[in-house]
Amino acid sequence: MKKLVLKIFAIHILFVLVVACTIEEDNPADCQSTYEYLQDLKILIEDQAAESICTEGFECRSIAFGSKPCGGPWSYLVYSTSIDTLDLVDRVNDYNELEMTFNINCGAISDCAVVNPPTSLMCENNQCIAIY
Repeated sequence: MKKLVLKIFAIHILFVLVVACTIEEDNPADCQSTYEYLQDLKILIEDQAAESICTEGFECRSIAFGSKPCGGPWSYLVYSTSIDTLDLVDRVNDYNELEMTFNINCGAISDCAVVNPPTSLMCENNQCIAIY
């Protein structure tokens, strides 16, 4: 299972590098395929974070997730250290970088509302919960 996850991650890294280098400004086909890839990758990352559990042996954490066109993250992803956190952080960083490139090259727009990080995290029913 770990080998499969590593292979999928390696493919994602390669795709991120290729797409980041080849998105042509205002090319609808490139922008659409990158958007669809970002949506799939977002689901994969959220599913990975959702697999984490919190108990006495694990710590809850959060990470800025996504890249708004105006700057800053779209949200904060909450997870625990029960999963491979290095893998998750790498995926989130790659996702954020690709979304930033997409925003610049494809003319993405959004609200410019600032999304604040959680003020604290707590464990409830073996799930990490963000407190704002």
